[in-house]
Amino acid sequence: MSCDEAIVLVGGLGTRLRPLVSDVPKPLASVAGRPFLAWLLGRLGDQGICRVILAAGYLAGKVQQAFGDEWQGLSIAYSIEDEPLGTGGAIAQALKLRSGDAMHVLNGDTFLAYRPQALEAATCASGRAIGMALAHVPDVARYGAVVLDEGRVSAFLEKGEHGPGHINAGSYFLRADAIARFPQSGSFSFEQTVLSERVAADDVFGFTQTDGFIDIGVPDDYLKAQTFIAGFA
Repeated sequence: MSCDEAIVLVGGLGTRLRPLVSDVPKPLASVAGRPFLAWLLGRLGDQGICRVILAAGYLAGKVQQAFGDEWQGLSIAYSIEDEPLGTGGAIAQALKLRSGDAMHVLNGDTFLAYRPQALEAATCASGRAIGMALAHVPDVARYGAVVLDEGRVSAFLEKGEHGPGHINAGSYFLRADAIARFPQSGSFSFEQTVLSERVAADDVFGFTQTDGFIDIGVPDDYLKAQTFIAGFA
């Protein structure tokens, strides 16, 4: 049976977006008339996800107030950081609330059109522990590029390289063996600790069956998102 729950990381400070959004956490920033997180949760619900764990920190109470324990048919749980845990620590803490063996994980400040079940199926078929959704962009300079070798992620290139290519789109599927290797506590980066280690072990699958992508973490793209995201409603 496929995994029907997801962790969404909504605890970041969003400092680069402060000139435009200062009174709410970044995932609650208004995009096309509704909180950005509402677009993400609505799409997850449409794609068969039934339960979401929101990994919150900064202004967590506002996230809870906005979405409660149930939202448009989705069951909502909260994993709240008492102190900053980094992306890895936030995921590790939220994983303690899971009901199954595997988990979808998404960044709360990026939008990607993809099918979580397709990512899960492709990851399992590859035999690798982690599936990472990729977006193809015209210039990878802001993000850093992902190097693919017959479906496996073989390397990450530093930010600053120019030209078209694939980037990490911030959506993942974690199989049970990936979760078992997670540090159990403390502050750490998922990308620098878990992902890098699994890439070195040839254990990360790169999923390219994706469509529109946008990261609202900087003002220019936040403004673009106001019209971009409506095309995927």
